[in-house]
Amino acid sequence: MSKVERKKWSEEFSEWYNELIETAGIQDKRYPVKGMNIWLPYGLKIMRNIERFIHSEMGRTGHEEVLFPALIPETEFQKEAEHIAGFEGEVFWVTHAGHDPLDVRLILRPTSETAMYSMFSLWIRSHADLPFKIYQIVNVYRYETKHTRPLIRVREISRFFEAHTAHDSFEDAERQIKEDLEIFDRLAKFLALPYIVSRRPEWDKFPGAYYSLGAEVMMPDGRTLQIGTMHNYRQNFAKAYNIQYETETGEHEFVHQTTFGMSERLLAAVIAIHGDDRGMVLPPTIAPIQVVIVPIPKKDAEADVFAYAREIAEELRTGGLRVYVDERDIRPGRKFYDWELKGVPLRIEVGPRDVAGRKAVLARRDTLEKVTVERDAIVDEVRKTLDEIHENLYNRAREFLESHIKRVETIDEARAVFEDRRGVVEIPWCGDEECGLKMEEILDAKMLGTPYPEEKAEAPEGKKCPVCGREAKFIARFARTY
Repeated sequence: MSKVERKKWSEEFSEWYNELIETAGIQDKRYPVKGMNIWLPYGLKIMRNIERFIHSEMGRTGHEEVLFPALIPETEFQKEAEHIAGFEGEVFWVTHAGHDPLDVRLILRPTSETAMYSMFSLWIRSHADLPFKIYQIVNVYRYETKHTRPLIRVREISRFFEAHTAHDSFEDAERQIKEDLEIFDRLAKFLALPYIVSRRPEWDKFPGAYYSLGAEVMMPDGRTLQIGTMHNYRQNFAKAYNIQYETETGEHEFVHQTTFGMSERLLAAVIAIHGDDRGMVLPPTIAPIQVVIVPIPKKDAEADVFAYAREIAEELRTGGLRVYVDERDIRPGRKFYDWELKGVPLRIEVGPRDVAGRKAVLARRDTLEKVTVERDAIVDEVRKTLDEIHENLYNRAREFLESHIKRVETIDEARAVFEDRRGVVEIPWCGDEECGLKMEEILDAKMLGTPYPEEKAEAPEGKKCPVCGREAKFIARFARTY
Protein backbone atom coordinates (compact mmCIF):
# COMPACT_ATOMS: atom_id res chain seq x y z
CA MET A 1 0.00 0.00 0.00
CA SER A 2 1.45 3.37 -1.05
CA LYS A 3 1.58 6.04 1.61
CA VAL A 4 0.59 9.68 1.06
CA GLU A 5 3.73 11.79 1.40
CA ARG A 6 3.59 15.55 1.98
CA LYS A 7 7.19 16.32 2.89
CA LYS A 8 8.11 18.51 -0.09
CA TRP A 9 4.55 19.92 -0.06
CA SER A 10 5.09 21.31 3.45
CA GLU A 11 8.85 21.90 3.67
CA GLU A 12 9.52 23.23 0.15
CA PHE A 13 6.09 24.58 -0.68
CA SER A 14 7.19 27.47 -2.91
CA GLU A 15 9.29 25.25 -5.15
CA TRP A 16 6.64 22.51 -5.13
CA TYR A 17 3.88 24.94 -6.13
CA ASN A 18 5.78 26.77 -8.88
CA GLU A 19 6.89 23.51 -10.46
CA LEU A 20 3.42 21.95 -10.27
CA ILE A 21 1.71 24.91 -11.99
CA GLU A 22 3.59 24.00 -15.18
CA THR A 23 4.05 20.21 -14.90
CA ALA A 24 0.34 19.66 -14.17
CA GLY A 25 -0.67 21.85 -17.13
CA ILE A 26 -2.23 24.78 -15.27
CA GLN A 27 -0.30 27.78 -16.65
CA ASP A 28 2.84 28.60 -18.59
CA LYS A 29 4.89 31.33 -16.89
CA ARG A 30 7.19 32.04 -19.84
CA TYR A 31 5.12 34.84 -21.38
CA PRO A 32 7.45 37.86 -21.88
CA VAL A 33 5.56 40.17 -19.50
CA LYS A 34 6.30 39.37 -15.86
CA GLY A 35 3.22 38.49 -13.84
CA MET A 36 1.09 37.78 -16.91
CA ASN A 37 0.75 34.05 -17.53
CA ILE A 38 -0.87 31.81 -20.14
CA TRP A 39 -3.75 29.57 -19.14
CA LEU A 40 -3.17 26.03 -20.44
CA PRO A 41 -6.14 23.84 -21.47
CA TYR A 42 -6.25 21.66 -18.33
CA GLY A 43 -5.96 24.59 -15.93
CA LEU A 44 -8.60 26.56 -17.79
CA LYS A 45 -11.02 23.62 -17.67
CA ILE A 46 -10.67 23.46 -13.89
CA MET A 47 -11.20 27.23 -13.58
CA ARG A 48 -14.25 27.08 -15.83
CA ASN A 49 -15.76 24.38 -13.59
CA ILE A 50 -15.30 26.70 -10.61
CA GLU A 51 -16.86 29.58 -12.53
CA ARG A 52 -19.83 27.45 -13.59
CA PHE A 53 -20.72 27.08 -9.93
CA ILE A 54 -20.29 30.84 -9.38
CA HIS A 55 -22.56 31.63 -12.35
CA SER A 56 -25.16 29.24 -10.91
CA GLU A 57 -25.01 30.92 -7.50
CA MET A 58 -25.32 34.38 -9.06
CA GLY A 59 -28.40 33.24 -10.96
CA ARG A 60 -29.88 31.67 -7.83
CA THR A 61 -29.52 34.92 -5.90
CA GLY A 62 -30.83 37.27 -8.59
CA HIS A 63 -27.60 38.78 -9.92
CA GLU A 64 -27.43 39.70 -13.63
CA GLU A 65 -24.20 39.29 -15.61
CA VAL A 66 -22.66 42.31 -17.36
CA LEU A 67 -19.40 43.00 -19.20
CA PHE A 68 -17.73 46.39 -18.87
CA PRO A 69 -14.83 47.79 -20.97
CA ALA A 70 -11.33 47.40 -19.56
CA LEU A 71 -10.40 51.09 -19.98
CA ILE A 72 -11.46 53.75 -17.46
CA PRO A 73 -11.06 57.50 -18.09
CA GLU A 74 -8.88 59.30 -15.57
CA THR A 75 -11.77 61.75 -15.01
CA GLU A 76 -13.98 58.95 -13.61
CA PHE A 77 -11.14 57.40 -11.63
CA GLN A 78 -10.44 60.75 -9.93
CA LYS A 79 -13.98 61.12 -8.58
CA GLU A 80 -13.50 58.91 -5.55
CA ALA A 81 -10.55 60.33 -3.62
CA GLU A 82 -10.01 57.42 -1.22
CA HIS A 83 -10.19 54.91 -4.04
CA ILE A 84 -7.52 56.56 -6.17
CA ALA A 85 -5.29 56.99 -3.13
CA GLY A 86 -5.49 53.24 -2.64
CA PHE A 87 -4.82 52.25 -6.25
CA GLU A 88 -2.91 55.07 -7.96
CA GLY A 89 0.48 53.39 -7.36
CA GLU A 90 -0.68 50.15 -8.99
CA VAL A 91 -2.47 51.22 -12.18
CA PHE A 92 -1.31 50.82 -15.76
CA TRP A 93 -1.78 54.08 -17.70
CA VAL A 94 -2.69 54.37 -21.37
CA THR A 95 -1.33 57.75 -22.46
CA HIS A 96 -1.08 57.56 -26.27
CA ALA A 97 -3.13 56.43 -29.26
CA GLY A 98 -0.49 55.66 -31.84
CA HIS A 99 1.90 58.63 -31.76
CA ASP A 100 -0.68 61.08 -30.37
CA PRO A 101 -1.08 61.86 -26.65
CA LEU A 102 -4.63 61.29 -25.37
CA ASP A 103 -6.65 64.30 -24.20
CA VAL A 104 -7.85 62.24 -21.23
CA ARG A 105 -5.54 59.52 -19.96
CA LEU A 106 -7.00 56.03 -19.54
CA ILE A 107 -6.25 53.31 -17.03
CA LEU A 108 -6.55 49.55 -17.34
CA ARG A 109 -9.08 48.69 -14.65
CA PRO A 110 -7.54 47.62 -11.33
CA THR A 111 -11.14 46.94 -10.21
CA SER A 112 -14.41 48.30 -11.54
CA GLU A 113 -16.01 50.65 -9.03
CA THR A 114 -14.96 53.79 -10.90
CA ALA A 115 -15.93 52.24 -14.25
CA MET A 116 -19.37 51.07 -13.20
CA TYR A 117 -20.69 53.77 -10.92
CA SER A 118 -20.96 56.56 -13.47
CA MET A 119 -23.31 54.15 -15.29
CA PHE A 120 -25.19 53.27 -12.09
CA SER A 121 -26.14 56.96 -11.83
CA LEU A 122 -27.83 56.62 -15.25
CA TRP A 123 -29.44 53.22 -14.67
CA ILE A 124 -30.80 53.65 -11.14
CA ARG A 125 -33.67 56.16 -10.90
CA SER A 126 -36.39 54.79 -8.66
CA HIS A 127 -36.87 52.65 -5.55
CA ALA A 128 -38.40 50.14 -8.00
CA ASP A 129 -34.89 49.62 -9.48
CA LEU A 130 -33.56 48.41 -6.12
CA PRO A 131 -31.95 46.19 -5.07
CA PHE A 132 -29.73 46.39 -8.13
CA LYS A 133 -27.39 43.37 -8.44
CA ILE A 134 -24.85 42.76 -11.21
CA TYR A 135 -21.59 40.83 -11.63
CA GLN A 136 -18.86 40.11 -14.13
CA ILE A 137 -15.80 37.86 -14.53
CA VAL A 138 -13.07 39.85 -16.29
CA ASN A 139 -9.37 40.73 -16.52
CA VAL A 140 -8.04 43.37 -14.13
CA TYR A 141 -4.55 44.86 -14.06
CA ARG A 142 -2.39 45.93 -11.14
CA TYR A 143 1.29 46.81 -11.29
CA GLU A 144 2.36 44.36 -8.63
CA THR A 145 5.81 45.29 -7.31
CA LYS A 146 6.24 42.32 -4.96
CA HIS A 147 7.47 38.91 -6.05
CA THR A 148 4.90 37.54 -8.52
CA ARG A 149 3.52 34.01 -8.15
CA PRO A 150 1.12 32.27 -10.58
CA LEU A 151 -2.58 32.56 -9.62
CA ILE A 152 -1.61 34.24 -6.33
CA ARG A 153 0.18 37.52 -7.01
CA VAL A 154 0.08 38.64 -10.63
CA ARG A 155 -0.10 41.78 -12.76
CA GLU A 156 -3.01 40.53 -14.83
CA ILE A 157 -5.74 38.87 -12.78
CA SER A 158 -7.45 37.16 -15.69
CA ARG A 159 -10.38 35.50 -13.90
CA PHE A 160 -11.54 38.31 -11.59
CA PHE A 161 -15.07 37.94 -10.24
CA GLU A 162 -16.79 41.04 -8.90
CA ALA A 163 -20.41 41.51 -7.84
CA HIS A 164 -21.71 45.05 -7.33
CA THR A 165 -25.03 45.86 -5.67
CA ALA A 166 -27.06 48.94 -4.76
CA HIS A 167 -29.74 49.13 -2.05
CA ASP A 168 -32.27 51.51 -0.55
CA SER A 169 -30.88 51.23 2.99
CA PHE A 170 -27.89 50.26 5.07
CA GLU A 171 -29.93 47.37 6.49
CA ASP A 172 -30.59 45.92 3.02
CA ALA A 173 -26.90 46.29 2.14
CA GLU A 174 -26.07 44.35 5.32
CA ARG A 175 -28.51 41.64 4.21
CA GLN A 176 -26.55 41.49 0.94
CA ILE A 177 -23.28 40.98 2.80
CA LYS A 178 -24.86 38.03 4.61
CA GLU A 179 -26.00 36.61 1.26
CA ASP A 180 -22.46 37.01 -0.10
CA LEU A 181 -21.13 35.09 2.88
CA GLU A 182 -23.67 32.32 2.25
CA ILE A 183 -22.67 32.13 -1.43
CA PHE A 184 -19.01 32.01 -0.45
CA ASP A 185 -19.64 29.25 2.08
CA ARG A 186 -21.42 27.12 -0.53
CA LEU A 187 -18.54 27.71 -2.96
CA ALA A 188 -15.92 26.85 -0.33
CA LYS A 189 -17.69 23.57 0.46
CA PHE A 190 -17.89 22.86 -3.30
CA LEU A 191 -14.09 23.26 -3.39
CA ALA A 192 -13.57 21.42 -0.07
CA LEU A 193 -11.87 24.53 1.36
CA PRO A 194 -12.26 25.42 5.05
CA TYR A 195 -11.62 29.11 5.78
CA ILE A 196 -11.90 31.93 8.30
CA VAL A 197 -13.53 35.36 7.87
CA SER A 198 -12.11 38.49 9.50
CA ARG A 199 -13.23 42.09 9.59
CA ARG A 200 -10.27 44.07 8.32
CA PRO A 201 -8.76 46.79 10.56
CA GLU A 202 -9.52 50.37 9.52
CA TRP A 203 -6.04 50.89 8.04
CA ASP A 204 -6.36 47.84 5.78
CA LYS A 205 -9.94 48.04 4.51
CA PHE A 206 -10.68 48.43 0.80
CA PRO A 207 -10.26 52.04 -0.42
CA GLY A 208 -13.64 53.77 -0.12
CA ALA A 209 -15.27 51.06 2.01
CA TYR A 210 -17.13 51.58 5.28
CA TYR A 211 -15.84 48.15 6.30
CA SER A 212 -14.26 45.13 4.59
CA LEU A 213 -14.40 41.40 5.27
CA GLY A 214 -11.71 38.99 4.09
CA ALA A 215 -11.86 35.20 3.81
CA GLU A 216 -8.57 33.35 4.27
CA VAL A 217 -7.35 29.79 3.87
CA MET A 218 -4.25 28.21 5.41
CA MET A 219 -1.48 27.33 2.97
CA PRO A 220 0.97 24.43 3.47
CA ASP A 221 3.78 26.72 4.68
CA GLY A 222 1.61 28.29 7.40
CA ARG A 223 0.94 31.53 5.52
CA THR A 224 -2.62 32.62 4.82
CA LEU A 225 -4.10 33.37 1.40
CA GLN A 226 -7.05 35.74 0.96
CA ILE A 227 -9.52 34.14 -1.48
CA GLY A 228 -12.63 36.28 -1.02
CA THR A 229 -13.63 39.79 0.05
CA MET A 230 -16.91 41.54 0.84
CA HIS A 231 -17.20 45.32 1.24
CA ASN A 232 -20.00 47.53 2.53
CA TYR A 233 -19.51 51.03 1.09
CA ARG A 234 -22.49 52.69 2.75
CA GLN A 235 -23.04 55.80 0.56
CA ASN A 236 -19.38 56.67 -0.04
CA PHE A 237 -19.33 55.88 -3.76
CA ALA A 238 -22.96 56.91 -4.28
CA LYS A 239 -22.15 60.47 -3.18
CA ALA A 240 -19.01 60.61 -5.32
CA TYR A 241 -20.90 59.39 -8.43
CA ASN A 242 -24.31 60.90 -7.65
CA ILE A 243 -26.17 57.58 -7.58
CA GLN A 244 -29.61 58.55 -6.29
CA TYR A 245 -33.07 57.05 -6.41
CA GLU A 246 -36.54 58.50 -5.93
CA THR A 247 -38.29 57.14 -2.83
CA GLU A 248 -41.96 56.18 -2.67
CA THR A 249 -42.67 59.59 -1.15
CA GLY A 250 -40.90 61.43 -3.99
CA GLU A 251 -37.70 62.33 -2.15
CA HIS A 252 -34.24 61.59 -3.50
CA GLU A 253 -31.77 59.46 -1.54
CA PHE A 254 -28.29 58.12 -2.20
CA VAL A 255 -28.09 54.34 -2.57
CA HIS A 256 -26.10 52.06 -0.26
CA GLN A 257 -23.61 49.79 -2.04
CA THR A 258 -21.67 46.56 -1.60
CA THR A 259 -19.17 44.51 -3.54
CA PHE A 260 -18.05 40.89 -3.41
CA GLY A 261 -14.78 39.79 -5.04
CA MET A 262 -12.87 36.58 -5.83
CA SER A 263 -10.30 35.48 -8.42
CA GLU A 264 -8.19 32.59 -9.69
CA ARG A 265 -6.72 32.50 -6.18
CA LEU A 266 -9.56 30.02 -5.57
CA LEU A 267 -7.74 27.56 -7.82
CA ALA A 268 -4.40 28.37 -6.19
CA ALA A 269 -5.95 27.44 -2.84
CA VAL A 270 -7.33 24.14 -4.19
CA ILE A 271 -3.96 23.18 -5.71
CA ALA A 272 -1.99 24.16 -2.60
CA ILE A 273 -4.23 22.85 0.16
CA HIS A 274 -5.22 19.46 -1.26
CA GLY A 275 -1.93 18.51 -2.96
CA ASP A 276 0.84 16.12 -1.93
CA ASP A 277 4.31 15.17 -3.12
CA ARG A 278 2.88 13.35 -6.16
CA GLY A 279 1.07 16.47 -7.42
CA MET A 280 -2.45 17.85 -7.36
CA VAL A 281 -5.46 16.23 -5.71
CA LEU A 282 -8.61 17.73 -7.22
CA PRO A 283 -12.02 17.67 -5.57
CA PRO A 284 -14.34 15.60 -7.82
CA THR A 285 -16.64 18.62 -8.19
CA ILE A 286 -14.15 20.55 -10.36
CA ALA A 287 -11.91 17.84 -11.84
CA PRO A 288 -12.08 17.94 -15.67
CA ILE A 289 -11.67 14.16 -15.51
CA GLN A 290 -13.29 12.62 -12.44
CA VAL A 291 -12.42 9.04 -13.35
CA VAL A 292 -9.57 7.81 -15.53
CA ILE A 293 -9.68 4.18 -16.68
CA VAL A 294 -6.35 2.48 -17.36
CA PRO A 295 -6.55 -0.82 -19.28
CA ILE A 296 -3.61 -3.11 -18.41
CA PRO A 297 -3.22 -5.67 -21.21
CA LYS A 298 -1.05 -8.77 -20.93
CA LYS A 299 0.63 -10.63 -23.76
CA ASP A 300 -1.23 -13.68 -25.05
CA ALA A 301 -4.27 -12.91 -22.86
CA GLU A 302 -7.55 -13.47 -24.69
CA ALA A 303 -9.49 -10.86 -22.73
CA ASP A 304 -10.03 -7.53 -24.50
CA VAL A 305 -9.25 -5.12 -21.67
CA PHE A 306 -9.71 -2.09 -23.95
CA ALA A 307 -13.27 -3.05 -24.91
CA TYR A 308 -14.03 -3.75 -21.22
CA ALA A 309 -12.64 -0.33 -20.21
CA ARG A 310 -14.70 1.44 -22.89
CA GLU A 311 -17.82 -0.39 -21.76
CA ILE A 312 -17.29 0.79 -18.14
CA ALA A 313 -16.56 4.32 -19.34
CA GLU A 314 -19.78 4.51 -21.34
CA GLU A 315 -21.83 3.38 -18.35
CA LEU A 316 -20.18 5.95 -16.08
CA ARG A 317 -20.69 8.72 -18.66
CA THR A 318 -24.35 7.77 -18.92
CA GLY A 319 -24.42 8.20 -15.14
CA GLY A 320 -23.25 11.81 -15.56
CA LEU A 321 -19.57 11.37 -14.72
CA ARG A 322 -16.55 12.85 -16.53
CA VAL A 323 -14.49 9.86 -17.67
CA TYR A 324 -11.39 9.26 -19.80
CA VAL A 325 -9.95 5.94 -21.03
CA ASP A 326 -6.15 6.09 -21.32
CA GLU A 327 -5.26 3.84 -24.26
CA ARG A 328 -1.76 5.26 -24.84
CA ASP A 329 0.89 2.71 -25.76
CA ILE A 330 3.09 3.33 -22.71
CA ARG A 331 3.67 1.48 -19.45
CA PRO A 332 0.84 1.57 -16.86
CA GLY A 333 3.21 3.05 -14.26
CA ARG A 334 3.82 6.08 -16.47
CA LYS A 335 0.05 6.52 -16.88
CA PHE A 336 -0.46 6.32 -13.11
CA TYR A 337 2.23 8.98 -12.62
CA ASP A 338 0.65 11.33 -15.17
CA TRP A 339 -2.87 11.15 -13.75
CA GLU A 340 -1.71 11.40 -10.15
CA LEU A 341 0.24 14.55 -11.08
CA LYS A 342 -2.92 16.03 -12.61
CA GLY A 343 -4.97 15.17 -9.53
CA VAL A 344 -7.64 12.96 -11.13
CA PRO A 345 -9.71 11.87 -8.09
CA LEU A 346 -10.27 8.23 -9.04
CA ARG A 347 -8.42 5.73 -11.23
CA ILE A 348 -9.94 2.46 -12.42
CA GLU A 349 -7.52 -0.30 -13.38
CA VAL A 350 -8.69 -3.25 -15.48
CA GLY A 351 -6.61 -6.25 -16.50
CA PRO A 352 -7.45 -9.68 -18.00
CA ARG A 353 -8.34 -11.14 -14.58
CA ASP A 354 -10.77 -8.28 -13.96
CA VAL A 355 -12.43 -8.94 -17.31
CA ALA A 356 -12.72 -12.66 -16.55
CA GLY A 357 -14.07 -12.07 -13.06
CA ARG A 358 -16.31 -9.10 -14.02
CA LYS A 359 -14.48 -6.83 -11.57
CA ALA A 360 -12.41 -3.61 -11.52
CA VAL A 361 -9.84 -2.01 -9.21
CA LEU A 362 -10.57 1.49 -7.85
CA ALA A 363 -7.54 3.57 -6.80
CA ARG A 364 -8.22 6.74 -4.77
CA ARG A 365 -5.99 9.76 -5.41
CA ASP A 366 -6.43 11.26 -1.93
CA THR A 367 -5.42 8.22 0.13
CA LEU A 368 -3.79 6.07 -2.62
CA GLU A 369 -5.90 3.15 -1.37
CA LYS A 370 -7.06 0.45 -3.80
CA VAL A 371 -10.14 -1.72 -3.63
CA THR A 372 -11.62 -4.33 -5.98
CA VAL A 373 -15.32 -3.93 -6.83
CA GLU A 374 -17.90 -5.90 -8.77
CA ARG A 375 -18.48 -4.77 -12.34
CA ASP A 376 -22.26 -4.69 -11.94
CA ALA A 377 -22.04 -2.28 -8.98
CA ILE A 378 -19.41 0.00 -10.46
CA VAL A 379 -21.52 3.16 -10.97
CA ASP A 380 -22.75 3.15 -7.36
CA GLU A 381 -19.26 2.32 -6.05
CA VAL A 382 -17.65 5.13 -8.06
CA ARG A 383 -20.23 7.69 -6.94
CA LYS A 384 -19.86 6.66 -3.30
CA THR A 385 -16.06 6.78 -3.53
CA LEU A 386 -16.04 10.24 -5.13
CA ASP A 387 -18.27 11.52 -2.30
CA GLU A 388 -15.91 10.00 0.25
CA ILE A 389 -12.91 11.62 -1.46
CA HIS A 390 -14.54 15.06 -1.33
CA GLU A 391 -15.45 14.65 2.34
CA ASN A 392 -11.95 13.45 3.20
CA LEU A 393 -10.30 16.39 1.42
CA TYR A 394 -12.47 18.85 3.35
CA ASN A 395 -11.88 17.17 6.71
CA ARG A 396 -8.12 16.89 6.17
CA ALA A 397 -7.91 20.58 5.22
CA ARG A 398 -10.13 21.63 8.15
CA GLU A 399 -7.91 19.77 10.62
CA PHE A 400 -4.86 21.48 9.11
CA LEU A 401 -6.48 24.92 9.39
CA GLU A 402 -7.68 24.41 12.96
CA SER A 403 -4.28 23.09 14.07
CA HIS A 404 -2.70 26.30 12.75
CA ILE A 405 -4.86 28.75 14.71
CA LYS A 406 -3.52 29.50 18.18
CA ARG A 407 -4.96 31.78 20.87
CA VAL A 408 -2.23 33.51 22.91
CA GLU A 409 -2.04 36.37 25.44
CA THR A 410 1.45 37.82 25.08
CA ILE A 411 3.72 39.04 22.30
CA ASP A 412 6.34 36.44 23.24
CA GLU A 413 3.81 33.63 22.85
CA ALA A 414 2.80 35.05 19.47
CA ARG A 415 6.44 35.24 18.37
CA ALA A 416 6.95 31.61 19.32
CA VAL A 417 4.02 30.53 17.12
CA PHE A 418 5.49 32.28 14.07
CA GLU A 419 8.93 30.83 14.76
CA ASP A 420 7.50 27.33 15.15
CA ARG A 421 4.95 26.59 12.42
CA ARG A 422 3.41 29.96 11.56
CA GLY A 423 -0.37 29.97 11.10
CA VAL A 424 -2.86 32.42 12.61
CA VAL A 425 -2.29 33.96 16.02
CA GLU A 426 -5.28 35.31 17.96
CA ILE A 427 -4.35 37.83 20.64
CA PRO A 428 -6.22 40.36 22.84
CA TRP A 429 -6.28 43.93 21.47
CA CYS A 430 -7.54 47.21 22.86
CA GLY A 431 -8.77 48.33 19.43
CA ASP A 432 -6.39 51.28 18.97
CA GLU A 433 -4.64 51.51 15.61
CA GLU A 434 -1.33 52.41 17.25
CA CYS A 435 -1.26 49.17 19.23
CA GLY A 436 -2.36 47.12 16.22
CA LEU A 437 0.37 48.55 14.01
CA LYS A 438 2.93 48.05 16.78
CA MET A 439 2.02 44.36 16.99
CA GLU A 440 2.33 44.06 13.20
CA GLU A 441 5.82 45.54 13.43
CA ILE A 442 6.99 43.40 16.36
CA LEU A 443 5.60 40.16 14.91
CA ASP A 444 6.53 40.94 11.30
CA ALA A 445 2.99 39.82 10.47
CA LYS A 446 -0.18 41.35 9.11
CA MET A 447 -3.31 41.94 11.18
CA LEU A 448 -6.07 40.07 9.35
CA GLY A 449 -8.59 41.84 11.57
CA THR A 450 -11.10 40.63 14.12
CA PRO A 451 -13.11 37.39 13.81
CA TYR A 452 -16.43 37.66 11.99
CA PRO A 453 -19.33 37.45 12.91
CA GLU A 454 -18.79 40.14 15.54
CA GLU A 455 -19.80 37.97 18.49
CA LYS A 456 -16.62 35.96 17.92
CA ALA A 457 -14.52 39.14 18.03
CA GLU A 458 -15.08 40.23 21.64
CA ALA A 459 -12.17 39.67 24.01
CA PRO A 460 -12.96 37.58 27.10
CA GLU A 461 -13.40 39.63 30.25
CA GLY A 462 -10.19 40.56 32.05
CA LYS A 463 -7.87 40.19 29.05
CA LYS A 464 -5.30 42.95 28.50
CA CYS A 465 -3.82 44.43 25.34
CA PRO A 466 -0.19 43.18 25.32
CA VAL A 467 1.09 46.51 23.96
CA CYS A 468 -0.53 49.16 26.18
CA GLY A 469 -1.83 47.00 29.05
CA ARG A 470 -5.36 48.43 28.84
CA GLU A 471 -8.53 46.33 28.85
CA ALA A 472 -8.81 44.39 25.59
CA LYS A 473 -11.98 44.95 23.55
CA PHE A 474 -11.30 42.52 20.72
CA ILE A 475 -9.49 39.40 19.67
CA ALA A 476 -7.16 40.30 16.79
CA ARG A 477 -5.82 37.85 14.22
CA PHE A 478 -2.27 38.06 12.87
CA ALA A 479 -0.63 36.00 10.15
CA ARG A 480 2.15 35.96 7.60
CA THR A 481 0.29 36.37 4.33
CA TYR A 482 0.59 36.00 0.57
